[in-house]
Amino acid sequence: MNFLQGIELMAVIANGVFGIMLARSKRMDFAGVFSVALILAFGGGTLRDLFLDRTPLFWIEKAHYPVIIFVIAIVTSFFPRLHGGLGRLLYLPDALGLGLFSIVGAGYALEAGTTLFIAALLGVVTGTFGGVIADVICNEVPSLFRSAPLYATCSFAGCWVFLLLDRYTRLGEPVVLTAGVVTVVTLRLVALRWNWRLPEHE
Repeated sequence: MNFLQGIELMAVIANGVFGIMLARSKRMDFAGVFSVALILAFGGGTLRDLFLDRTPLFWIEKAHYPVIIFVIAIVTSFFPRLHGGLGRLLYLPDALGLGLFSIVGAGYALEAGTTLFIAALLGVVTGTFGGVIADVICNEVPSLFRSAPLYATCSFAGCWVFLLLDRYTRLGEPVVLTAGVVTVVTLRLVALRWNWRLPEHE
């Protein structure tokens, strides 16, 4: 397993945990919890693979990924439901999933031979669109499409940190990938903490 694949595995787990916590906060049954977790873990990466014509899809090629999500969903189903203050508990898996998947998406796009700008866009798609689909299923307006603490902007900025370091420095893959992830996660957590938003248009 190379470093990029290791980050992908961590991203799957982080987004799966986020999906499970989100679905349980909506009082879904096990089928709903597992479905939302799968969507958050695989939605954005599936769209990226379709755009890049990568087959089989990453979670089909790595068939242990859905099994990991299934096991986590089963184990957490025995935990008591969390009440009050859950929003803040969701911050960390949300930010981690966004950061990890964004940089994974940009990395795979580079491997496919895209330009830097397209790689950054596909990083954003990978990091955010699982959340978009999950929000729709949870009957929420996706945060990507409404005034909310910075989300896609954090992903886009972190992707560019990774891409520029990768292109113009001699730093190794672990360093540039980690720098990108840390940038996304830090920006997202700061945006959530201080409610940073893009200006709204009238």
